[in-house]
Amino acid sequence: MARPAATSPFVPDPLAERRRLLGRRGESLAAVHLTGRGLVVLDRNWRCDAGEIDLVLRDGAVLVICEVKTRTSTDYGDPLEAVDQRKVDRLRRLAARWLRVHDCHPEDIRIDMVGVLAPPGRPAEIEHVAGIG
Repeated sequence: MARPAATSPFVPDPLAERRRLLGRRGESLAAVHLTGRGLVVLDRNWRCDAGEIDLVLRDGAVLVICEVKTRTSTDYGDPLEAVDQRKVDRLRRLAARWLRVHDCHPEDIRIDMVGVLAPPGRPAEIEHVAGIG
């Protein structure tokens, strides 16, 4: 029986690319949604060796670290169900790193979540939960 070919880093994976594009679309929709409610985007897709923060925003004097989860359906659960305590803890560590790197000293910090349900050919549904952890 023939073994499946190994995935090459030089050959695009169509499924991975679709997921990446869906995630980027969800992050853009979330940014528009949040700025429409008065938040200001400070950073998008900030990365370091410990991970990535989807959106860093300011809500008045509060720095907001926002995780965005995007799905095309609820077949595998609601987008908001995708963030567990481990992820919240990681976001706290990433927030501390972002603050150090940017020498930023906000009055308060909040971790938010935005769930985006974006079925193909239909308008996206966006749900924002402030203060998840």
